[in-house]
Order: sequence, then C-alpha cells, then structure tokens
Amino acid sequence: MSGARRKARRRAVEVLYEAEVRGTSVEDVIKRRRAQPEPPINEFTERLARSVDERRERIDELLDSYAIGWTLERMPVVDRNILRMGAYELLWAEDIPDGVAIAEAVGVAKELSTDESPNFISGLLSRLMENKSTLSL
Repeated sequence: MSGARRKARRRAVEVLYEAEVRGTSVEDVIKRRRAQPEPPINEFTERLARSVDERRERIDELLDSYAIGWTLERMPVVDRNILRMGAYELLWAEDIPDGVAIAEAVGVAKELSTDESPNFISGLLSRLMENKSTLSL
C-alpha cells in the first residue's frame, strides 16, 4: 500500500477526530479543511471520512460489542476513530482486502496513538474480521 494512501487515511482519522472533539459534523470539518491550502485534503480522505460517518452508528455498535473489557466511551478518541476507519474498510470497502484494512489501521495507530494502541486495534479488528460473515451490516 502506498504511503500516499496511508497519509490519506491518517488525514481521514484527523477529520473524524476533529469533528468528534469539536462536536461538529464531518462535512463541516471537510469544508473548513478544503478552505485551507495546507495540508491539502484529497478525495480519498473525504470519501473515507464521509463513509465512516454515514455508518458510524452501526460501526460503533459493532466496536462496542467486540471490544473486550472496553466500552467505546472509555477508548481514547483517536483510537476510537482509527477503529471506526478500520472497521469501515474491513466491513464495507470491497476494494480493500481484510488484511490491508487491519494493517493500515494499525499503521495509523503507530503514527497517531500510544504504544499499546496498535495491538488493541489489531485485536479488535481481527475479531470483527473473524465474525464478518455472521455480522448484519
């Protein structure tokens, strides 16, 4: 997977994070970022952030039920949004192989979060992947 895609995913997580922290919509964050020349926001980032946002309710239900010993509210905001992105790509993005969806989420966690986060994110997304065929999406 190219570095450009990883960067776009990281930016999508930043958009989701900012929307959650500011209590605003993903669309507002995208519009605001588009109005700034730096850093540029690309189409992949916008599409990914919007897609995650559209399915956020179902994604959050799944993350909540598959997180062992954690509630969604107790997770760090950045991890929660990395997980949302990873779950979206894993469950709905048919052009992204399962292993790539998980590896990319783990890669973004290594860049943006704590030392424990990559293992936590990998474990939770792997549980979703194992149960993918039984989930009602």
